[in-house]
Amino acid sequence: MGSGGGALGFSSPLFANGHLSSSSNSTSLPLPVEDGNHLAMVKPSSSVVNLPHYKWRLLIAYDGTRYAGWQFQVSPPTIQCIVEKALIQITKLERECLHFVGASRTDTGVHAWGQVAHFITPFNYDSLGTIHAALNGLLPSDIRVREISAATPEFHARFSAKSKVYHYKIYNDTIMDPFQRHYVYHSVYKLNTAAMREAAKMFIGKHDFSAFANASRNDRVPDPVKTIFRFDVIEMGPLIQLEVEGSGFLYRQVRNMVALLIQIGKEAIPTEIVPNILATLDRRELAKYALSAPPHGLCLVSVKYNQEHLLLPSDCPTTSFGRHHTITKCKLPFY
Repeated sequence: MGSGGGALGFSSPLFANGHLSSSSNSTSLPLPVEDGNHLAMVKPSSSVVNLPHYKWRLLIAYDGTRYAGWQFQVSPPTIQCIVEKALIQITKLERECLHFVGASRTDTGVHAWGQVAHFITPFNYDSLGTIHAALNGLLPSDIRVREISAATPEFHARFSAKSKVYHYKIYNDTIMDPFQRHYVYHSVYKLNTAAMREAAKMFIGKHDFSAFANASRNDRVPDPVKTIFRFDVIEMGPLIQLEVEGSGFLYRQVRNMVALLIQIGKEAIPTEIVPNILATLDRRELAKYALSAPPHGLCLVSVKYNQEHLLLPSDCPTTSFGRHHTITKCKLPFY
């Protein structure tokens, strides 16, 4: 494998062999380190500077029912905490050395099919199939690493993301399908999907979404201006799937937009309410008409990147998509 990367995907002084430069200029450079929700610049120690750094990209799927979201916390457990523990056990590295970062901080009870994350190691892998199998062997059955690949130094799971795609599913029938109850919101009200579709189009474009954001649980001040590229309302029998793609989303923004669309679908309020609420920039205005939609209907489907961010480094191991087991002689199943 070729060059490695800095802790969070920022450019670092690297030789072609993947080792950090030991020059006086490079040793005095601060490195970006993520501590919870904050980015801090710290001066690296000499022991860190002499280590090679290799970056790895994970594609992760999970059922969020049992977890308190993605963001790291020990109790109640989160997805990041569980995956990180498995990585620590396999790599024998401390948490601070892994710099494990996810693309999206999904909330409690929210699912994902296409969460992207990255981590750092001071060593290379000849093959990724073994660590891939080991990770899924340690993880509970409701969390799976779908893919693992090498990443360039410039790649960052969160900051390199071009857009994110979320789906929200609504089961619109009198009786709920019990097999979908953990992943689909049940509406016994007959929804007017034409009205929902018309209202969804009003979210498309660049807007200040302050009126659709709940107060964040941390002290970051995110940029409330986001761009929605598409917002589709798709009917599949009794199932209504809301598909939204945007440059980024504020805390609970998707669930708040969905909640308003559901009220519009019930014909409780007119479609014109969308631009009116957007213009107020006030979350209290939305609260007059709708509460957040339940989390279990929401799923992070994919995170999109520019192609250059997905290029593989030179001489890196082959991307692992998992592997099938084989047998050398005929065996009866289950025996």
